[in-house]
Amino acid sequence: MGYPEDLLAPNERLLLHRHQHWKVLIGASLWLIVIVVAAVFGFIWASGLEGVGGTVATGAVAIAAVALLGWLSLAPLVRWATTHFVITNRRILFRTGVITRTGIDIPIARIASIQFRHGIIDRIFRTGTLIIESASDDPLEFDDIPEVEQVHSMLYNELWDDPHDTRSDRRDSAAPEAHDDRGTDDRRDA
Repeated sequence: MGYPEDLLAPNERLLLHRHQHWKVLIGASLWLIVIVVAAVFGFIWASGLEGVGGTVATGAVAIAAVALLGWLSLAPLVRWATTHFVITNRRILFRTGVITRTGIDIPIARIASIQFRHGIIDRIFRTGTLIIESASDDPLEFDDIPEVEQVHSMLYNELWDDPHDTRSDRRDSAAPEAHDDRGTDDRRDA
């Protein structure tokens, strides 16, 4: 089994596993292009210098290019790859981080409301922010969730179709209609 299947409890089903939308990598991709172009021009410039100055300049350009590449392009890619948004039939899991991992689990039964928000750019990219209000004080916002409206709908359906839920408002809506005792007396007499 792979991640996130290793996190599942017995009889827990994985419903959705997503990373943040790829739009979070646009900035990193642009930085990659800028750094490569700058490094090429830097190497051309350094190769024009003679002697020790050219060697030092080439080394400085290489070190700067690698440092900037790691910080502005590689780090966002690793952050994206290690950010997981998971929905199971019992809970929502959010995990992020490489060196310091952080995570949160929200039991489905504890969710009070689900909202989504997306502006015009998010709508173009078919992404958005999922807002979940649970027993905690503040709502939790999960940014850049791909196809946020479908995730919202799926989570809402899972929330209200949960047979193990014990909240009174759900039990009331799922309770059978009260039957009329008059019909029962007629059947006993017959």
